[in-house]
Amino acid sequence: MDLSILIPLLNESESLNELHQWILNELNNDKISYEIIFIDDGSLDDSWEKIKLLHQSNLNTIGIRFFKNYGKSQALHAGFLNCRGKVVVTLDADLQDSPSEILNLYHRIIDENLDVISGWKKKRYDSLIFKNLPSKLFNWAARRVSGINIHDFNCGIKAYRSEVIKNINVYGEMHRYIPVLASHKGFKKIKEQIVIHQARKYGVTKFGWSRFINGFLDLVTLWFLNKFGKRPMHLFGFIGTIMLLIGFLASIYIGIDKLFLKTQGRLITQRPEFFIALTTMILGAQFFAAGFVGELIVKNQNNLKRYKVISTLSYEK
Repeated sequence: MDLSILIPLLNESESLNELHQWILNELNNDKISYEIIFIDDGSLDDSWEKIKLLHQSNLNTIGIRFFKNYGKSQALHAGFLNCRGKVVVTLDADLQDSPSEILNLYHRIIDENLDVISGWKKKRYDSLIFKNLPSKLFNWAARRVSGINIHDFNCGIKAYRSEVIKNINVYGEMHRYIPVLASHKGFKKIKEQIVIHQARKYGVTKFGWSRFINGFLDLVTLWFLNKFGKRPMHLFGFIGTIMLLIGFLASIYIGIDKLFLKTQGRLITQRPEFFIALTTMILGAQFFAAGFVGELIVKNQNNLKRYKVISTLSYEK
């Protein structure tokens, strides 16, 4: 199969028919085999009923339904596991991402032999204060930390070679950092493309201020995992060594000072330096222990599913 289109959604029933027809109109202009996969992330409206009707009208349209709302990253993870296309394009279901971009992204991946193309909503129709400015700050920080020079990490419309999405694990709220995850796996051919951003036509946004806070926290997590994810002892052991050394040297100084320099002075246990040295050595030992535990976790980690699927619509049905 040439192309897989993944559409994660939550309570977007109003836009599904229009979005689906728009996608079909675009794809009819090109002779490629395709599949459209809707991933219903625990919608409480009639989104799943709409998806079932779309499946009946077009067997290339399939669906995955979650037991409850697990988040966009888990929805994309399920889509990545089930898609079959050589090129995978993701977009949001709220009609703010234009399906007119799909074929251009597909052909660029093929013709330029790229791994990832990230959309860039250069002109946005969101609130300047509540979305545009925080988004610019967030993307600036992401570029600085990741070293990947793209302008819009959080854009919903992206394209990937199949090998990329089959070799990364999207979890938590890491969907915005898929280009970074791909880069960490060795897929370095990452480009961006200016895409059309449209004002929301139906419903309301499912994301608030918390997504920017969570985004920065996830960015710190990615930095740590990239630097020390495979060998956590390199970080915790280094900090522990420094603290143990400081505590040990301070203890030697206190002992020499009491035994040879100020023999009539206060008892060692009455000096604040003693408690500072003791605390430093205890903390150093705890950092070492954290490093050992981290090493054990890395050696024994399992890739567990973080969601439960209750319904699927496949080609056989």
